[in-house]
Amino acid sequence: MQTAPALRHVTRARAPRPVVGLCAALERARWSVWDLESVLLPHDYVRAVQAAGGMALLVPPDPGLVAEPGELLDGLDALVLAGGADIDPGAYGQAPHAETVFTVPRRDAVEIALARAALERDLPVLGICRGMQLLNVACGGTLYQHLPERYGHHDHRRVAGSFDGADHDVRLAEGSLAARVAGETIHSTKSHHHQGVDRLGDGLVVSGWAELDDLPEAIERPDRRFALGVQWHPEADPASPFVAALVDEARAAAAR
Repeated sequence: MQTAPALRHVTRARAPRPVVGLCAALERARWSVWDLESVLLPHDYVRAVQAAGGMALLVPPDPGLVAEPGELLDGLDALVLAGGADIDPGAYGQAPHAETVFTVPRRDAVEIALARAALERDLPVLGICRGMQLLNVACGGTLYQHLPERYGHHDHRRVAGSFDGADHDVRLAEGSLAARVAGETIHSTKSHHHQGVDRLGDGLVVSGWAELDDLPEAIERPDRRFALGVQWHPEADPASPFVAALVDEARAAAAR
């Protein structure tokens, strides 16, 4: 009887996916029969990172990272400062406004430490909505706590918990990182926020402004490979290139 030829197994070397840390929120959540404090992040963030070829790692607030952020950052190729609740105004030396709600100071402290350490080691960083504001605070900046008081409208967050009606264009500075990623200087965005950048943090430049009212909507560190904050939500827009650009830079950084 003729024996079958031995199967040849061909292995192909494949570079590991870049690991992208996603800073997650502490929120009360209900599922099944449970109602507990939980570590949460919209799946849009995870999906966007995975679609770009990255590995998404949820990062809960860990008090130990305030003193030793490198414990986490040593294992990451990029960091996303995600959206969520208002930042505690005590982090930038102000008393809370009546409209500043649902703050979680222990989350703020961890993410500020991570943002500062990531910038120091030139790890690729993308701040999204609250994350852009936190990036500014981490660099010593401050926030407007309730934009309608200053700008006289609610167009940045027309419907709480929804992007309905809040799409608007952002004007991006020619030659900026934001403009290079977007591939254009007028960029359509999905917005949901009631706070924004006031005094700019050290080393940051404004690279995007809302066409609505000139509110800063993109900030970046020109002396870093990829340190960008956007006030809108690219993870919720499948056509947005911003999360993919971070993953691409993380892949390049990991290769280096």
